[in-house]
Amino acid sequence: MQLFVIIRVLGLLLMIFSATMLPPVLVDRIYGEGMGNPFLQSFFMLLIVGVVLFLPLRNHRAELRLRDGFMVVVMFWCVLGSAGGLPLYLSGINGISVTDSVFEAISGLTTTGATVIVGLDDLPHSILFYRQQLQWLGGMGIIVLAVAVLPMLGIGGMQLYRAEAPGPVKDTKLTPRITETAKALWYIYLGLTVSCGLAYWVAGMSAFDAISHAFSTVAIGGFSTHDQSMGYFNNTGIELIAIVFMLLSGVNFALHFTVMRQKRLTPYLRDAEFRTYILVLSVVSVITISYLLLTGTAESPLDGVIDGLFQVVSIGTTTGFTTQEYYNWPGFLPVLLLYVSFIGGCAGSTGGGIKVIRVLLLVKQGARELQRLVHPSGQFAVKIGRKPVSDKVIEAVWGYFAAYFAISALMILLLMASGLNQDTAFSAVAACLNNLGPGLDQVGQNFAGINDFAKWVLCLAMLLGRLEIFTLLVLLTPGFWRK
Repeated sequence: MQLFVIIRVLGLLLMIFSATMLPPVLVDRIYGEGMGNPFLQSFFMLLIVGVVLFLPLRNHRAELRLRDGFMVVVMFWCVLGSAGGLPLYLSGINGISVTDSVFEAISGLTTTGATVIVGLDDLPHSILFYRQQLQWLGGMGIIVLAVAVLPMLGIGGMQLYRAEAPGPVKDTKLTPRITETAKALWYIYLGLTVSCGLAYWVAGMSAFDAISHAFSTVAIGGFSTHDQSMGYFNNTGIELIAIVFMLLSGVNFALHFTVMRQKRLTPYLRDAEFRTYILVLSVVSVITISYLLLTGTAESPLDGVIDGLFQVVSIGTTTGFTTQEYYNWPGFLPVLLLYVSFIGGCAGSTGGGIKVIRVLLLVKQGARELQRLVHPSGQFAVKIGRKPVSDKVIEAVWGYFAAYFAISALMILLLMASGLNQDTAFSAVAACLNNLGPGLDQVGQNFAGINDFAKWVLCLAMLLGRLEIFTLLVLLTPGFWRK
């Protein structure tokens, strides 16, 4: 373990993160609400800490090893979660506590969208903008951003990228150099954000709301500047735009890159994960819309179609926007939508959940085991897009799946032990571990009413979901610390 290199990188990244406190100050100046001081204080505090960590070791350069990359990423997200809550706590909005400040910041950075803040419509614009900005930075991962714009780090950028990138296969690079790969991802991310914001503005949002919701839409975050989320606008055009950009943001960004480079759409159609992603959301949409219409829940057939499609895409991609109180929908629909969030978006997207490619591999592996029962001596390969998948990847997926649900079960029990009922505990863990946001029962609208112990458990769940569990768990293994 190269401790000095890790501390040097952490200090540098903290200095970068301190700069994110300045845009809310500008927003505050524009609206003249006098809430810029908490952000200025946070800026100087984080900058000083970063400088203190970085300067003594500025000349200590060495190549990061894989273990060092994991350590940097985990430390950075844990430190960032705490530091990100600093301006919220200093602002004193709604008498916010340390626990709630950290919870809100981690929820933003991990693009979960679970909030403990109520009365959003009355909050200063600087606070609202900061929450949205946190999600946008967390969407693609600020570590990947650092690798993209700071090749002068003098460290192994690939190790940070491997630790940060979602999905079962982490060695695929779009370009020969990792910094160029990270830049390509961020150009696509920025392009989608600008396009989404312009579309929202044209459809009727104010410039502030358009920018804010573009941040959280493309990040698959779900934070809103209004308590009613997207339902505040009551605008079918805005909802359709959100559906399109949530779908696009839930797709592997490497696939977007391939489409742009080849200038044709065929890579989408050839990609097995993309086809499965669209199929799952389409089937669940048909079921949801049909049930809403059959039960008379929707006011009109058009409302049933729009509401059903919006909530399925929002929950299925783990965005978490709402236009209706879906948790009060009849029958099995709320639980069905929550189950879909376990699948989540595609690997290499800003979406949460287990990821479509892992679920597809599990299904194909299950089918192979059935074939082996019928033909014990047969040799069967698991294939994705006509390409065989190595047993090593399949074993990793099985391990991830087992760890995912073991941790889910443990956290549900902890939340129930803290006093939450079964529905609330299950949905809260699912919503946070899948980086979804809204749950059921007591956490349907927000997480403000649950106890502090439960919030800290859910903070850990959000970090585990964002770092895909093993990135964090690997630090707890004895082998990681052996020389």
